Amino acid sequence: MVVLSLPHRSNQRCCRRLDGDAGPPVAVPLRSLDHEDRPVSAVVDVSNLPALLGRNQRLIGLDLGTKTIGLALSDVERRIATPFDTIRRSKFTRDVALLRTILDRHTVVALVIGLPLNMDGSEGPRAQSTRAFVRQASPLLERPFAFWDERLSTAAVTRALIDQDVSRAKRAEVVDRMAAAYILQGVLDRLSSLAL
Repeated sequence: MVVLSLPHRSNQRCCRRLDGDAGPPVAVPLRSLDHEDRPVSAVVDVSNLPALLGRNQRLIGLDLGTKTIGLALSDVERRIATPFDTIRRSKFTRDVALLRTILDRHTVVALVIGLPLNMDGSEGPRAQSTRAFVRQASPLLERPFAFWDERLSTAAVTRALIDQDVSRAKRAEVVDRMAAAYILQGVLDRLSSLAL
């Protein structure tokens, strides 16, 4: 959802929806607005990402696991996703601080996070956990998140690594960041098709 900020009397801005939803305006706290009064810590639809992207800005893909967070970076032209790193999860604040450092260092404007839906498309406990992570991390990272269906992404990456005769130890080391690249590449391909 992308929202348009409108002045409001209280310590919040009242925002009008731009996603076609006829619902009520959305209140966005002032601290989540950048210097141009744009909401920066919202969840956006992938189709709305191009409006947020400037020249030479990257996207980052996240494959959120219980023990690790796989990361993948796009190139500055946003055509190719490259496996980047794996964060070993410890405390939430430490994980988010490390992620924030990476985002700042690589000029990342938005995050794409895999949403682990069930095979029937419903949301289970892992999807709810991912949404909770985004709710808590979004104000701290001050960048929008976009969800992408990640069903079978880890399985597809694991199969590809097995086909390449990668050892079990090496697979365990790279599977999370490669799954993040798989997720991010799906979004980059979608953005490319939207530009046509």
